[in-house]
Amino acid sequence: MSSTRRSVALLGATGSIGVQTLDVLRQEPEAFELVALSGGEQVSELAAMVEEFHVTCVGVLSDSHRMQLAELVGSHVDIVVGDVGLRQLASSADIVVNAVLGFAGLPVTLSALAAGKRLALANKESLIAAAPLVAHVRATPGATLLPVDSEHCAIHQCLASSPGLAGYPDVRRLLLTASGGPFRGWSTEQLRGATKRDALNHPTWNMGPKITIDSSTLMNKGLEVLEASALFGIDVDRVDVVVHPQSIVHSMVEYVDGSVLAQLSRPDMRLPIAYCLGLPVRLDHGYGAIDFTQKVELTFEAPDPMAFPAIGLAYEAARLGGAAPAWLSAANEVAVAAFLDDVIAWCEIIDVVSHVMDRYSPDPLHSLDELIANDAQARREAHSILKK
Repeated sequence: MSSTRRSVALLGATGSIGVQTLDVLRQEPEAFELVALSGGEQVSELAAMVEEFHVTCVGVLSDSHRMQLAELVGSHVDIVVGDVGLRQLASSADIVVNAVLGFAGLPVTLSALAAGKRLALANKESLIAAAPLVAHVRATPGATLLPVDSEHCAIHQCLASSPGLAGYPDVRRLLLTASGGPFRGWSTEQLRGATKRDALNHPTWNMGPKITIDSSTLMNKGLEVLEASALFGIDVDRVDVVVHPQSIVHSMVEYVDGSVLAQLSRPDMRLPIAYCLGLPVRLDHGYGAIDFTQKVELTFEAPDPMAFPAIGLAYEAARLGGAAPAWLSAANEVAVAAFLDDVIAWCEIIDVVSHVMDRYSPDPLHSLDELIANDAQARREAHSILKK
């Protein structure tokens, strides 16, 4: 491998972000070498990736998955299992892409940063739940955290004109854009009849089911408010959400002099992925390029807090601090899973989360053990509410 070629570990390879990361890597074989993969239950898909990219280390969920994969790829591939395996893979490459779904991605985030790696983070839940712990390992020499989320990647680019002083005193606010999801404009009465098919029919983005449901409730925006605050060290009261149904403006930064900088592109997650991989160089792919000789419509509106109360819950969790964001994220994971399993209706997802947050007692967060205990408690509360 040449001195300029960088190694990549792609964890969560079989999901939407993982598959699109492979698209980017295929375009840049001289710049990047994929050395490690992990995935869920799609063992045959992992095997195909191993063969295509000649990967020598793979992480799987369980011993049974390890045996299945070993039969497909042979003994020359090192197969690791579970969280221990993820931690090992997260320190095995120059660049670690964390596309693991939900709280399960936390070991990757902490291990990659603690090892001084560049972390391309597509797993917002681990940062939101563990913000104080992540802040500690971000101080590791060499550690870099770059956001793959299109909104936060946009803000990262827009903040390039800021001197980078602590707290960004020249920034008035961050403006996160939201497509509005499939239910933009629906009344509260209409939302009571929302179906799974309706909720999974996102108007602009092609994402996995969990993230798509979060987009339908606007919980994704609530979580992204928390993520933006943690990523950029800006209080949540300086982070706003605006609905932008065209999904062309991916977010904006408003400065104290009235200037607003925005990042624009067609919806294509390969653009922020390529940005995180290539920085400080922009890879010459043209993902999401806009033809400005054609009409481009840009409209903005405020989200409806009555129809979509999830954003308000996120602000409240931020103000409570401590383990409250971890409770919010955990309760939402349980509620979304229940909806996808046809246990509850769409309109009950945020009800479950709200009831869980009502049971939260302020609890500071100082260690990983405390975080794990709080996550488990929030999930127990959510399941208890579901049973009732």
